[in-house]
Amino acid sequence: MLANAWDRGSAQLLAALGAEAIGTTSSGFAFTRGLPDGGRVSLDDAIGHAADLASVTRLPVSADLENGYGATPAEVGETIRRSAAAGLAGCSIEDTVLGTGDSFDFGEALERVSAAVVAARTLDDDFILVARADGVLRRNYAVDDAIERVKAFASVGADCVYIPWLPDLAAVERVCAAVDVPVNVLVVGSMTAHRRQDFADAGVARLSLGAALARVTHRALIDAAGAMLEEGDVSLLGPARQARQSTRCSRRGRRRIVSSSTGVSCGRVAASG
Repeated sequence: MLANAWDRGSAQLLAALGAEAIGTTSSGFAFTRGLPDGGRVSLDDAIGHAADLASVTRLPVSADLENGYGATPAEVGETIRRSAAAGLAGCSIEDTVLGTGDSFDFGEALERVSAAVVAARTLDDDFILVARADGVLRRNYAVDDAIERVKAFASVGADCVYIPWLPDLAAVERVCAAVDVPVNVLVVGSMTAHRRQDFADAGVARLSLGAALARVTHRALIDAAGAMLEEGDVSLLGPARQARQSTRCSRRGRRRIVSSSTGVSCGRVAASG
């Protein structure tokens, strides 16, 4: 499972909880800048952010680099080289035209992935290139079209393929059966009804979370701050809520985990200012 973090603290906390790899989330990081997703963060900032996460954990870090931040396939290749130079273990490249939300046509999308593959293969260290077909998410094309795209991406050397927002587990199984490279699945929507073993049985090699964990923290903030500011109710900040968190932590049976940002420590409730 690729645990998607949005800042240093979340990366460290996920690592302490047992994550084996960290991914960035373009939307989660954009939210920290007060921006929407979709190319509003620069390439320099996106790579710098990923390198920042890599600097605080020994885990491999993979970056969500949207469409490769390049108008041309050559520029996408340069993005791969820059990512590797920053110490990243891999990245994902999608087939979306930033700014419009349209999808690149089939041939252009394939050229961009091919350029990324060529760049990745010239690197000194291993670099995992994930090729994404985002048209289902964007409602630009159907699942069948997405499968044809990822088959082509795999044929030119992508290490892993990824179709965000598949409708059901049957569609996941179709994708896994169609390609001979690892398949990533985004755990959102109907996918959250399944357990990790269900995905493994379907042939999935990797799960990623996107901005889901970042949105969970936003939901908690909205619930607690909304009750506080609108109704004067501060009970969601109280010991009953924190005791439930402490119980969940202790049940994990993992080593002591302290979050300076949340004030929650597995095994106890930490006082915070």
